Amino acid sequence: MQTKFKWYMSLGLTLLVVAFIASSLLGVYQLNWNDFLLLFKSIFDDTVAVNPTDAYIFFDVRMPRTILAIIMGAGLAVTGTSLQGMFKNPLATPGIIGITAGSALFSAVAIVLGSTIKSFLPEILHYSLISIAAFIGALLVMILVYSISFKNGKTHVVIMLLAGVAIAALAEATTGFLTFISKDDELRDLTFWRLGSLGAANWSKVMILFTINLICLSLLLGNGKALNAMMLGEENARHLGINVKQYHAKIIWLSALVVGTSVAFAGTIAFVGLIVPYILRLLLGSDYRLILPLSALFGSVLLLTADIISRTTLAPIEIPIGIITAFMGAPVFILILLQFKKAL
Repeated sequence: MQTKFKWYMSLGLTLLVVAFIASSLLGVYQLNWNDFLLLFKSIFDDTVAVNPTDAYIFFDVRMPRTILAIIMGAGLAVTGTSLQGMFKNPLATPGIIGITAGSALFSAVAIVLGSTIKSFLPEILHYSLISIAAFIGALLVMILVYSISFKNGKTHVVIMLLAGVAIAALAEATTGFLTFISKDDELRDLTFWRLGSLGAANWSKVMILFTINLICLSLLLGNGKALNAMMLGEENARHLGINVKQYHAKIIWLSALVVGTSVAFAGTIAFVGLIVPYILRLLLGSDYRLILPLSALFGSVLLLTADIISRTTLAPIEIPIGIITAFMGAPVFILILLQFKKAL
């Protein structure tokens, strides 16, 4: 199994490098291979002369977007994998159980009612209002879904999924109402949040998301052994010395923080946390010690690939990345349902 893990890790790293180069070169403004090498060399050698336009496109447009996709893809995939292990169900992803919708709803509230809300907040929080709102929305929905589905010391997965669907529907309806009453400038922002895009990426967002995901993923990636124990049942996990309640709380808080920040910076991007762990489980089984690190790697590859497709398919028009990931994820979702049907 370790040999298989190393092979898939090598494959993932190779795909990530290829996707990174493709993301750097492809777009409305074309860069060729020689341009890429020259620009990359200029990072380490100030004496290298580069075209100013090429440098701007590469360093200020393509690189922040590419790196943001890599970081965000890793975060969404790892949180999806962690939630699936926690709830012992492949459908328990941030999008399916309503976390993404809740985060998007609170972002929409911050956009439409931001001027009113800011009057009650200190000025230092004004510029981070949407990010804070997105995190609060993700956290509240996660806690609500968990509270509804938890009874007699265990989580009831069917109740959790149904609660997630209901909460997501309510969040979508409320977001739709906010869209209806919004002004023109707010409507443009809301359209961005609802469909998802990495077009507003910049180095500030990269650094914030990198810091948050570095902390959160460093804490989540070490949970493989505990998640394996939880797959045996919460009672058995307790007998093995796992503090189930503590692990649940940790996964809830960290998942809400990662998803909330991702929604705040790029809008609603669903299915990344569904596709990656599902495929990895087919290939490697249910050992979360292997799946968690690989999910980070292949989540980056998936979201970066989706972003390349979104901005090159109908260039110069950009397809919202949330649409691309939905097209990728919906067939996988159907396959999972068909597997459940066969198991009945």
